[in-house]
Amino acid sequence: MNPRTALLWSVRREIWENRSLYLAPLAVAGLILVAFAIGLAGGWSNLSDRSAAYFFRSGNVQMALGFSALLLMFTTALVGVVYCLDSLYGERRDRSILFWKSLPVSDVTTVLAKASIPLVVLPLVTFVITVVTHVLMIAMASVRMMGSGASAFSEPFWQPMMGLFSHLVLGHGLWWAPIWGWLLFCSAWARRLPYLWATLPLLALGLVERIAFNTSYFANWLMYRFSGTPAGAPPAAEPMAAMTPKAVEFFTSRGLWAGLALFALFVAAAVQLRRNRGPM
Repeated sequence: MNPRTALLWSVRREIWENRSLYLAPLAVAGLILVAFAIGLAGGWSNLSDRSAAYFFRSGNVQMALGFSALLLMFTTALVGVVYCLDSLYGERRDRSILFWKSLPVSDVTTVLAKASIPLVVLPLVTFVITVVTHVLMIAMASVRMMGSGASAFSEPFWQPMMGLFSHLVLGHGLWWAPIWGWLLFCSAWARRLPYLWATLPLLALGLVERIAFNTSYFANWLMYRFSGTPAGAPPAAEPMAAMTPKAVEFFTSRGLWAGLALFALFVAAAVQLRRNRGPM
C-alpha cells in the first residue's frame, strides 16, 4: 500500500474509532446555542430599543461569540489530552494491538496518524464547528432584532474567524506539538495510569530544580509553551480580534522549531515503544 494512502486511511480510522473527537465539541456547541437562544428570548429584553449596528459592536452578542470560541477551544484541547494519553495505551490494554499489528500498516504510519489528530485534525474540527456555531448565533440574533433595518452579517465577521483559524492551527497545533508528543510518548510507555505518568515527571522536575538551584526555568518554559508564544504567533490569552500572527516571525522562531524537534523525538520514541511492546 502507498504510504500516503495508508496514512490517510489510518487517520480516518482514528476519527471513526474516536467519535468524541467531534461529538464532544458538537455537544458543547449545541449547549451554547440553547443557552444563547434562551438569552435572546428572555434575558435580553431591551434588544428592540437598540440599533443592530450598535448592539453587534458593543453588546452581548460579541461577548457571547468570544466566550463560545474560548469554550470550544478548551473543550477540544481537553479532548486532545484524553485522546493522546489513551491512543497507544488503550490498544495495549484491550489487546487490540494484536489485530492492528497483523495489518500491513507500519508502526511509523500508525503513530503519525495518531499524532496528526491533535496536531491537525482537532484544530480544523474546532474551527469548522466554531464558524458554524457563530453563524447560527448571528442568524438567531438577526431574527431577534428583525425590524431594526440592519443585518448582523454586515459586521466584519470573517476577519476574526481567520484570526481564530491561525490561532488554532499555529497555536494549538504547531506550538503545542511537544506537549502532544510527550502525551503520546507517555501513552506508549506507561503500563498503568498514563495520566499520572504524564504529569508527575513534569511536576517533579520543576520541584527538583526549584529546591536544588532556586530557579524556575523549566516551569517558566512550560508556562511559555502553554500560554506564551514567540513574536508573531497568536497567544491564547489575546482577544480574538488580535489573533493575526505574522507568519514569517512565527515560522522562523527558534521556539517553534525547538518544539517541533522535541515533538519528533517523542514520536520516534513512541514508534519504537509500540514496535517492541505487546499487550498488557
